[in-house]
Formats: sequence, structure tokens, C-alpha cells
Amino acid sequence: MVTPNAKIYGKYNSAEAYQLRDFLTRSGVVVEWSELNSDEEAKRLGASGLSDARLPICVLSQGSVLFRPTTRDLAAALDWFREPKHQDYDVAICGAGPAGLSAAVYAASEGLRTIVVERSAVGGQAASTSRIENYLGFPDGISGWELSTKARQQAQRFGAEIIVTAEGIGLGFDNGSLVGHLAGGGKIVTRAAICATGVEYAKLGLPNEERFLNHGFFYGAGPSEAVLSEGHVFIVGGGNSAGQAALHFAAYAERVTLLVRGQHLEDTLSTYLLERIEHSERIEVRTQSVLTSLEGGDSLTGITYKSCLTGEETCAKAQGVFVCIGGRPRTDWITPGPLYTDSAGYILTGDDLEGMEPPIGFWLDGRRPMLRESSMPGLFAAGDVRHNSIKRVATAVGEGATAVSMVHQYLSLKRRPIDYQNL
Repeated sequence: MVTPNAKIYGKYNSAEAYQLRDFLTRSGVVVEWSELNSDEEAKRLGASGLSDARLPICVLSQGSVLFRPTTRDLAAALDWFREPKHQDYDVAICGAGPAGLSAAVYAASEGLRTIVVERSAVGGQAASTSRIENYLGFPDGISGWELSTKARQQAQRFGAEIIVTAEGIGLGFDNGSLVGHLAGGGKIVTRAAICATGVEYAKLGLPNEERFLNHGFFYGAGPSEAVLSEGHVFIVGGGNSAGQAALHFAAYAERVTLLVRGQHLEDTLSTYLLERIEHSERIEVRTQSVLTSLEGGDSLTGITYKSCLTGEETCAKAQGVFVCIGGRPRTDWITPGPLYTDSAGYILTGDDLEGMEPPIGFWLDGRRPMLRESSMPGLFAAGDVRHNSIKRVATAVGEGATAVSMVHQYLSLKRRPIDYQNL
């Protein structure tokens, strides 16, 4: 399979251009960025000038020229977004991170008619990681987007459908089948489903946050932005994602500061990353420190952070801030009530549901939920979205495979035709 590439032309600090770069980079597309600095440069590309509302412009390797495209427009141009091919499926997987892609590979390779729906880029948060070095089988490491691209290709080779930039907005039952409703009015009818939607980055809720969002202030590891960074970059977070981001940016930026709320970085960071950060001359670590404010005009130019110990505040110039801290599970698209979660919103499955009354109208056959099965019969959970899951790529991959094994058991118990007249 040929890897596509793209050229993006736009103005400095364009939020729209960033979203395109980020989406394509996390999708494994080789992106070339060209900043437009004059009306003449814009006119040569078919725009009226720098003030043309049709900027940015994206040119894809197959010849398509898109003016101010959305990520959905890009997905359609790359043939990643389309309507479902079939009227019904054996298993529908929501989320194309490591757990979802693993489930797709195992389900499709074992003969199940499989569809995967992903609202953003394939790979989830893992696709933002510049290098994963502790994943089995890759002694030299592998980037998150490369691993995700290979997994997507593998799943598709076995026959799985993967639809990108399609968002689930509801899940319910109809005539014994699960029906997933998509934004835009589409729906997917399936005998079983796996929720592998992962988590979203937690929002800081800072003053001016919306003003500077994607204008110098970003959520995620910013894999597309490192090569564009020359000044002082701040990374917020103390986990492996933040550590990898700091090392990635340090190869390009003049200086990188890691802001960590905790007292000791070794409490949350893998040893191999900690040792590299300690030996990097471009990275400084500020523990027990929190970001308190953002400053600038049209884009971010500076920040203030505070010591949790002394309360002392420090102001600093900043070319960019990238927030890589824990998130909240993505379960709000499922009809509330029948789906039982813990207090933080993570899906309860299997033995975690022991002692709870089943939702009214469910579990009429008297059985208990299987391993990885939620309070909704036939809906399984895998990866970071599940209660008490271990937040590692390898664990998510294993959970995806386990969920498929449980789907086989469920389907063997609940074989029944789908009545399309009642859909």
C-alpha cells in the first residue's frame, strides 16, 4: 500500500492549518508545510491573497487540490470516509486506537464481518507519540503513527471496514440487534459491538484557553509541530506521552520545559525516558509546578506557571504549549442509563458489575455479563475506556483481542436474524 503525502499552504499560526497537519501526520501521511507570507505567494496557488477565506490549501499526492478543507474533506479525498458497505455486521468497533485496531484485526481475520468507526485519526492518542520503544518486537522503537498505519493496513487486508471522521452519537437496541447512530443520520446495525473509544485529554480550563487553542496552545503531543519549533516550548504532564513529546521537541526547539504537577518525575515516567530527559541539555524539568495563564495577541507568546510549594509565579516567553495530561473516557455518545460506569465515567464490565441490578429490560435470559462485557448485552469494552484498565499500548492490544474472543462466545449464544422492517 502506497503511503500518501500532502502539501499544505497557509498563514503562520493558522488553527485550521494545524488541524490538517495534525490529522494527516497522525494518520501516517507525509506532510510538507509551506508558510505563505505574501499575496503573490497565495495568488500563485489560486487564492486571491493572504486574506482569502479559502486558505489553507492542501494538495494531495494523487492530484487533488482542496481549499480550506475539513478533516472530513481530507478523509473523503483519501477514500477513508464512506458509507458502510453492508446492511448489518457481526461486530462494530467504535474507536481505532490500539484496542480497536487489534479487535479489528482479530475479528476480521476470524471471519466476522467487521466495521470500525473512528471520529478522528486512526491510532487514537497513541498515534501522537513520536516513538514507542517498549512495545514488543520493535527493538529500535516505532512511531505511534507508523504502528497505527501498519495495524490499519493489516485489518483492512483481512476485510475490516474502517471509516474515519465518522462519529457515533448513540447506541441502542432494536429487534435484538445493536444499532449505532452516526452524526449526519447514518446508522450501523450489528450483532455485537466493542467500545474502544479511549480517553480525551483533560482540559485545564485556563483563562484565554479558547482564544489560544491551536494558536500556540495545544492538547496532545503535537507530532506535526516539532519540526516547526525553534524557540521555547512547554510540555505539560509527567507521563510517558509528555516525556516522549519533550524528547521529540528537544531535537528541534531551542529549549523545552516540562511542567509536572507531581513531586517526582520517576513516579509517573518510564525509566528509559527519565534517563534520556536527565541527560538532555535542552530539557529542564519543573516538578510541583502548574500552568496558570496564557498571554499573547493573535497567538500565544508567553505563559505564567506557579510553584505548588512556594506559590511563586514565573513568566516566560513561549512559542508553544502542549498539554499531555490524563483525560476523561469517551462514553458520552452511548445512551446513558443502561451503560454502567464508575464515578469517573469508565465502563464497568464483567465481574465489576457483580452485585449490581441489571438495567430494566436487559439480561432477560438470566445470564451474567461475560468478561469485558458491559451492562448492555453484546456491548464489550476494551482499552483505556474500561474501568481499571492499564494505560499501555500492549495492554490495549491484548484487550482488543480478548474482547473479540468474548464476542464469539456471545454470538454463539445469541444467533438471530435481523428484521430490517423494524429498523
